[in-house]
Amino acid sequence: MDTDDLSRETYDGILMEAERLTHDLTLHFGVLASDCKDEFDYIEKAKLLIKEIRDSDDEDLYDIFWGNPPDKKELYRTFDNILKNIEEVEAIPIEKRKFDF
Repeated sequence: MDTDDLSRETYDGILMEAERLTHDLTLHFGVLASDCKDEFDYIEKAKLLIKEIRDSDDEDLYDIFWGNPPDKKELYRTFDNILKNIEEVEAIPIEKRKFDF
């Protein structure tokens, strides 16, 4: 799938929230969509990506962010915001979410 296949709520809650911190984080969440079959799969994999990055040490973060890692405190705050947004999206039935197609 592509990020264009995501509902507006999911797109804003994950990708736009990531973009507020750094475009590099947005790229990771964007590429993730290509390995997903639908929005539900994307949301689950986004949660796993957050866990994976949170579990990374400083050296791994350096590599993940192509030599320009964001401030850890800000990164974790962004992850908390994304997870909160995901909870809100999951509370919306799929048929009530807004899709651009």
